[in-house]
Order: sequence, then C-alpha cells, then structure tokens
Amino acid sequence: MRSVTAVSIVRYEGGIASDRDDAVSVEEPLELRIAAAGEAPRAVSITMRTPGDDADWAYGFLVTEGLIAHPDDVADIAHDGTQVTATLRPGLAFDPGKLERHFYVSSSCGVCGKASLEAVEAVCPARELPLLRVDPRTLHGLPTTLRAAQPTFGLTGGLHAAALFDCSGHLLALREDVGRHNALDKLIGHALRPPAIDLSSAILLLSGRASFELLQKSAIAGIQLVCAVGAPSSLAIDLASTFGITLVGFLREDRMNVYTGPERLVPQRPTS
Repeated sequence: MRSVTAVSIVRYEGGIASDRDDAVSVEEPLELRIAAAGEAPRAVSITMRTPGDDADWAYGFLVTEGLIAHPDDVADIAHDGTQVTATLRPGLAFDPGKLERHFYVSSSCGVCGKASLEAVEAVCPARELPLLRVDPRTLHGLPTTLRAAQPTFGLTGGLHAAALFDCSGHLLALREDVGRHNALDKLIGHALRPPAIDLSSAILLLSGRASFELLQKSAIAGIQLVCAVGAPSSLAIDLASTFGITLVGFLREDRMNVYTGPERLVPQRPTS
C-alpha cells in the first residue's frame, strides 16, 4: 500500500531555481464501519491517514475510544481500499451513542478540563499494575533509535511516529502516520493483537508533542510510561497525574523533563 508519492516541485537553493521531484507522505480518508448482531454495517468514523496498517488502526481506535473492551470483541476485519469494516463477535451489541457521548460531559460542568478527565475515568478500566522501573539513561537513547527506524520520515519529513520499547531500550514496534493519533492507534492495535505486547511493561515514545488525546489513549491501553520528543500540554499533565502515568517531555540524548511519576525512573535523584 502506497505511503509515499512523488510530486514535481520547483526548488530554490542559493537563489537558483531547479525543477525536481520530491517525496511526500500520502494522506487519504479511511472510513470505519461496524457490523453487530446481524445488522448492516454502519459508518462510525472517517479519519485522514497514511495508508497502511489499517486493520491495526481499526483495532486500536475501537479500544482506545472505549468502543470495545478487547480486540477479541472483533470477529473479523474486512479491508477494502479506503474502507475498513469491523464485525463484532456474536452476542456483542454496539451502541452508536457511545461515539456521541464519548468525552462529552454533562451540562453541570460543560466542556472543561475536569469534565474531560472524568470522562476518561468513565471508560478507563481499573487496573492493578506492578510498578514499572526504568533507568533514566535508557530513555536518552530512544529518540536516536526511533529516528533510525523511520525510513518513511527520512524520505518525506512529514510523518508522526509512535513506538514501543522494552525497559532495556530495545525497539518492540513502530508505526507512522500523518496523524499523531492515528500513529498511536495503529501501534496500540498492533500491540493488542497476537502475539500481543504487554503494554503495561513497555515504554511509549511519541515523535512530537504529548497532547491530552494521546495520554487518554495511553491510559485506556494501560501504558505506564509515556515519553515525548516535544512538549506536553497542561491537560495531558493533569491526565497523567490522575492515572499515575509517568510523563516525560523534551526527551533528548542529554536531557529531559519529568512532569509526573518520577518514582518509575531509577536511580532516584540524589538527596541533600
């Protein structure tokens, strides 16, 4: 499936114009349809994405948006060009109202940060997870590993990436997309499908900033440690704190900011 295309451009360099081809990331719509209980499939979402790993995206989207509890709830995924249809397992009903209600709040509070956090709590399963501990020096090497594993970004410079690493810094899985949320849904969908990756013991690295939506998806997936090359938003920090997620921003080879959950990074800071 094509993720890169060539376009003709005029390039100016040193004041001199020249005709050449340039590689750009493909962006196309993908419609998600859900079929349940013998009903005809109904369209539930359209996203603009980079073609590829569309079934992974569908699984990840359905889980991280709270529409299904587990990939096993999907009996079949059918893919046809710009359309993917998820057929739910027998006996599992689908409430389309979830899409309308998802992360919308009651009139008593309106659309605000507090209500957004409460909405995530309503769909995020309660978990008892062992405390993940990682040497902070391991994190510093992750951006370099990520860049080396992004061939399409190297060609186009136009893709976001989401990657999973183990606690030793070894790359477990990587997904790219023009949409940062799509890249994460593809990655989580891949990780949840057999052979599954234990997300609670993995490190998530985001190639850009850490937004509320990305932390919401991470919380629902059970990820304990989220790192970003860019900055987090204030509401992303609030969500990470609420759900006990370690959130690292501005990750570089020699520095990083730890916004929440420093207890997962060992050795601890020296005490005076």
